Amino acid sequence: MKKILIALPFIFTSILNAQSTASIAGKLIDKEYNNEPLAFGNVLIKGTTIGTTTDMDGTYVFENLNEGRYTLVYSFVGYETKEMEVALIAGKAVSIDVDMVASAASLDEVLITASTRKISEKALLMDQKKAIEIKQSIGIEELSRKGVGDVATAVAKTTGVSKQEDSNSIYIRGLGDRYNSTSINGLPVTSNDPEKKNIDLDLFSTDIVEYIAIDKVYNPKISGDFAGGNVDITSIDYKGKGMLEFSLGSTIGTNAMHKFNDFQLQDGPNRSGFSSYGVPNDPLGGYHFENSLAPVKEKPLGSNFGLKAGKSFDIGNEGKLNLFATASFDNDFEYREGINQSVSAQGAKLKSFQQERFSYNTTTTGMFNANYRLNPNHNIAYNFLMVNSSNQIRDSYQGFIRDIAEDDNGLIQRSTYIQNTLLIHQLLGTHKLSDKFDLDWAASYNKVEGDMPDRSQNTMKFSDDANGYIFAQNTITDNHRYYQNLVEDELAANLSVSYLLNEDRDGNSKGKLSFGYNGRLKKRDFKAIQFNFRISGSQLNSPIDPDNLDLFLNQQNFDQGLFDNESFAGLTPQTYDGEQTIHAGFASLEYKFSDKLTAMGGLRYEKVEQTVSWRTQLDASGKSNTFNRNEFLPSVILKYELNDQQNLRLGASKTYTLPQFKERALFIYEDVTEVKVGNPDLYPSQNYNLDLKWEMFPKSSELLSVTAFGKYILDPINEITLASSTNDISFINTGDNGYVYGAEIELRKEVFNFDGVHSNSLSAGLNATYMQTHQDLDSEKVREETNYNTNLTHDTSSFTGASDFLLNADVSYLKDFNGDANLMATLAYSYTSDRLYALGVETKGNLVDKGFGSLDFILKSKINKNLAVDFSIKNLLNPAVERVQENTSETITVLSYKRGAFFKLGLRYKL
Repeated sequence: MKKILIALPFIFTSILNAQSTASIAGKLIDKEYNNEPLAFGNVLIKGTTIGTTTDMDGTYVFENLNEGRYTLVYSFVGYETKEMEVALIAGKAVSIDVDMVASAASLDEVLITASTRKISEKALLMDQKKAIEIKQSIGIEELSRKGVGDVATAVAKTTGVSKQEDSNSIYIRGLGDRYNSTSINGLPVTSNDPEKKNIDLDLFSTDIVEYIAIDKVYNPKISGDFAGGNVDITSIDYKGKGMLEFSLGSTIGTNAMHKFNDFQLQDGPNRSGFSSYGVPNDPLGGYHFENSLAPVKEKPLGSNFGLKAGKSFDIGNEGKLNLFATASFDNDFEYREGINQSVSAQGAKLKSFQQERFSYNTTTTGMFNANYRLNPNHNIAYNFLMVNSSNQIRDSYQGFIRDIAEDDNGLIQRSTYIQNTLLIHQLLGTHKLSDKFDLDWAASYNKVEGDMPDRSQNTMKFSDDANGYIFAQNTITDNHRYYQNLVEDELAANLSVSYLLNEDRDGNSKGKLSFGYNGRLKKRDFKAIQFNFRISGSQLNSPIDPDNLDLFLNQQNFDQGLFDNESFAGLTPQTYDGEQTIHAGFASLEYKFSDKLTAMGGLRYEKVEQTVSWRTQLDASGKSNTFNRNEFLPSVILKYELNDQQNLRLGASKTYTLPQFKERALFIYEDVTEVKVGNPDLYPSQNYNLDLKWEMFPKSSELLSVTAFGKYILDPINEITLASSTNDISFINTGDNGYVYGAEIELRKEVFNFDGVHSNSLSAGLNATYMQTHQDLDSEKVREETNYNTNLTHDTSSFTGASDFLLNADVSYLKDFNGDANLMATLAYSYTSDRLYALGVETKGNLVDKGFGSLDFILKSKINKNLAVDFSIKNLLNPAVERVQENTSETITVLSYKRGAFFKLGLRYKL
């Protein structure tokens, strides 16, 4: 009784307070998405710091407000801002639902669009929370905040993913190119590089991206060629009344600026990145090569510009047509110098150089999307994407060449120009056939042409007798010009039907049953020809000018017999062709056993056939090799909701890893200090995958997650250094089994809201991965299954490409000013520990890429609603990129250089 009497004043006070205050509740309705709830909309009380954000059901609530008149401000990026006046009476609750419609407003720094629900950081986190699949996504809002300009860098900002420096290779959980896959809008994308399975993600500007999903846990809808992860790029689907935006910028590299008056590139390629030359007429009957060997000087000032446009049209009572197009061009210059060498198991030099590299890169992107919504139940979309990239490199190697220039007096000049063009056509449809049946279909045609229209290499040495450089010729290939061309066509189709199961007592479906088909037909044609210059013996001691080799290599000297042109098999190029057919069927059942436990189980069947045929200098007669596989791939995912903020997830699956065309073709890819050769006896690996993840979402913008994962791999594929005088590297099933295990942690935290709202805030993110990889190595297995008679140096090792530790961290500050002005600053850091590059043989040590960290600073400022300024500094720490060979007696650096820092300034103006 005494306790009741004590509590009475508090109860009485609460009742009086409730009677003297009022509340507002309501819902935001998305008119652009079939009147669905609009999550993560902002609702503010004008003239105060009181604000809130709508939940996934679009609802918002203000409680304990004093009696009086208020103005509510409703906003969402890409939608018209609305103001509503309301009069509150004490003890009353007011309900206000608001329809939100698209405007020409923009998602700051990135894109004018009304389709921001999928691309905001909060929306993607909430989607991750509610999904059954274990997945991770990064949208353009986060990409903009971190100053990310291409998809490769974007993916490397996510947990467990790293990007190899000076390469387009992405590693997911320590597993490299062959273990991963890439798709756009769920459809596969072919590679633009004969040495790679996956398309170079550097080519894709984030201007074309709505969001990027990284699946690290397998489900039946994904291709079975999976172990590390699948990267799926969702292209922009514009929704709005109209927009037009221009951008202009410049990039300067600190290393390149040191060579501002002496930046040297090869003759021939133009600044646009588009070229049309190739093998000359009658290359063996004379010296008819089109481009000079003398270097061309350029001013290393990078530039970029872009144009975006979009508009939506209402068609009839329910139809809507959304159109979006973008075109952009970007170029940059880089310079580096450092050590590049190859050594024997005893540490003796084979080639040892001080390398100097000048490079110029371009990317031209064009995209067009048309999305037609017939009505709320039927939608058809067409996507077209063109990406043209070029890479122009001029290398100079000075130093030791065994048997040629052993007094450190050698010089190799190598100029390489590569142009890759990707064309993608996609047609996609989604149809709601009834309340329970959905039908999705998609088809695509991809075409890639990878062209190397001219690569030249010349080998020289300094002679005291000639008082200058003279040609060096140990083999006929020491001085040559090389041409290669790759064309790959791929057709793909997806079809899936889903059926919602019976509803529970609350009217929610208990689950979903899905069936589907995926098909891929891929064909590759590759050809290469090299013209070698045989210098006559009398001319090998004549002085030459390395900067003007045209004085010797010309038609007049050819006519006089001072040198001759030769090629493997005359004018018949070396070739390899590849054909791959995959037909897959899958079924999955998603079922909610209780309010907390949901499961998804599935089975995928794939019939795989891959044929590679070749005619090369290693096998002039020509041969082919085919394998057929029937893969049955079960998977299960469990999700247990511990409470409203926490989930516990488990995923288990079986997958496989295919070797690639280039890895199986008996063809030699030659670099100056490294040679790679294919292995026709290579065959697929089998993978068993397990994941356990705990995740907590304290707020809509915050996340804490911990994941443990493991993989058991049968017949793993590795790159190994062969026992050869030329330091060859090949691809081998090096043992019976191996495994990967590790843990990931991710944290996203809003550190401060300085004035109580998100417009003046400090946020931070961190993700880290620690893993261990192990595999048994079996030299006898290699000898039995291949033609390589080799002895691996070690009995066990980690996987090639695997790092023990990965880290990404960033801190961002956002400040909104009066009007449309704002300021956003981000400091982003990433670190990758040591990783194995290639296994050693015959007591020769492994090649290991040393770990390093990089730091970027990004500053974005919106001056007004039309004008914005971007500034960034990339690679602030300028770490050394280093590769070592771990011989028994000592560790030897075989590659070392620094890239320098890059300053970028850009302006954007929108109408």
